[in-house]
Amino acid sequence: MKPADRHRIEAWPLHRMWGRYLRPRTTFVGTTCTEYALLPEQAPDTFLDDLLQTAKEAHSFIIIKDIPCDAALINAASASANQILISVCAQRGFMLVEGQALAYVPINFDSTETYLARLSASRRKNIRRKLKSAPQLQIQSHSTGDPLFDDETLLAEYYALYCNVYKQSDIHFDLLSLDFFRALLQDADCGGVVFSYHAQGALIGYNLCLEHQGMLLDKYIGLAYPQAHNYNLYVVSWFHNIDYARKSGLTHYVAGWTDPEIKRSLGAHFTFTQHAVYVRHPLLRLVLKPFKRFFEADAQWRPQTF
Repeated sequence: MKPADRHRIEAWPLHRMWGRYLRPRTTFVGTTCTEYALLPEQAPDTFLDDLLQTAKEAHSFIIIKDIPCDAALINAASASANQILISVCAQRGFMLVEGQALAYVPINFDSTETYLARLSASRRKNIRRKLKSAPQLQIQSHSTGDPLFDDETLLAEYYALYCNVYKQSDIHFDLLSLDFFRALLQDADCGGVVFSYHAQGALIGYNLCLEHQGMLLDKYIGLAYPQAHNYNLYVVSWFHNIDYARKSGLTHYVAGWTDPEIKRSLGAHFTFTQHAVYVRHPLLRLVLKPFKRFFEADAQWRPQTF
């Protein structure tokens, strides 16, 4: 749901009294820590039978989230299996809701200049202006599991920068814990790499990425404000990430779910998922169907590719 739509609903009379009914007990299949749903290796009918039998009675909603719709970032066999699952969900009475736009960049260029040449003249000019901040920054790269991340004071600083981004965002996923970040940053086997940005000796931001199946997945970002804005850190880090992916021989840079307009201006393509939503009560299912579009805020980006 778009933030403006949510704020409009929250402004309706007596929202504090009836708003709790908009938070029904729900079972989710999927996680905000992965780009796509992690599904069991079962036939769709068997999977849905087990899911409905386990969760239907105690939950008003069952949501299978982030089922990929195409083969942009997965192989053809997986894409075909997902389409079968989506079709079976529809047959079983699940409502299909468009997911968010997942931004990615195919690494099919040999230099930053080649990449920029694909963008419009106005975008190239704006990006080049912002990239002038890069020489003022000290950029460090550390693999997860580096002894650097055994320092509790530093871990607290990284976590605080993550919380900065979380607090200023209109779209909130789970608020991850310091323990989660500690475990991830100290994990030498997860394929993680952390790009840290320093200005005048101070940490002003970082990207925590994972290398997975030949792709660079941009998972978490932390920023200090207003320093990150002053140094155009979002744009600088975007180009640092795609350059790292190119030099590492990776096939894609996967830039995450939020801020599609900004990512499109930087040259991103988009791939989409669907959520399969089972509403237990038939009457509620009928009432909610016309409101489905309010939860499909990123659908406008479906045709917007480069």
